[in-house]
Amino acid sequence: QVQLVESGGGLVQPGGSLRLSCAASGSIFSRSAMGWYRQAPGKERELVATITSDFSTSYADSVKGRFTISRENAKNRVYLQMNNMKPEDTAVYYCKQTSPGSSYVYWGQGTQVTVSS
Repeated sequence: QVQLVESGGGLVQPGGSLRLSCAASGSIFSRSAMGWYRQAPGKERELVATITSDFSTSYADSVKGRFTISRENAKNRVYLQMNNMKPEDTAVYYCKQTSPGSSYVYWGQGTQVTVSS
């Protein structure tokens, strides 16, 4: 049914930028809440940013002012623009889709982001 595929990860220097993309399949994307999570080695997966079906956004304090989540419903895409990146941003980033009514949750496979000089 719903499949999520992340892309755009890679190696970037501190202060640099990356833009992650998440391509979703299925017909419920526009009515779904979307989110980006990340998980560093040895740490729990944490919420980075969310965007609702009404385009309302929220961010973790650690990324507020640096990251921007957006969505393009016509393309079933959600994005995470990451600016002024820090080594602490190094993690595997996952795309999450929550179906209308929060009945189901779907996860992508993740994409590696490494911030290093």
